[in-house]
Amino acid sequence: MEYYLAIKHLHITAATLSILFFMLRAFWSVREAPVLQARWVRIAPHVIDTLLLILGVVLMVMLSLWPHQHPWLAAKLIALLAYIGLGTLAIKRGRSTAVRGTAAVVAVLVFLYMVGAAIRHSALSWLA
Repeated sequence: MEYYLAIKHLHITAATLSILFFMLRAFWSVREAPVLQARWVRIAPHVIDTLLLILGVVLMVMLSLWPHQHPWLAAKLIALLAYIGLGTLAIKRGRSTAVRGTAAVVAVLVFLYMVGAAIRHSALSWLA
């Protein structure tokens, strides 16, 4: 537990970098900007999101929080799957700029739900 605060702050930092970089890439995707094809733009999100996931799992194990015992954590993990799906639609798979833009906005809303679930420790997120 001596590293709890450091790991928690790294997790929060990785989450912040993840959403900010996602919004930037979504903007580029809607604008069909060529920078979206740059090597660093394609690699950086995987590095950030892998770090975010590893830190989340470390926190879960450190605190002995298991999704089957804590509904807010289960809801957050399900929302994470939705966020990933929407993210791929927003950045790569959306056939039109309208689809990519809509998917990006919904993905950000799902991300905000996850933040609320984590802060409030409730599956109701910000409504709890």
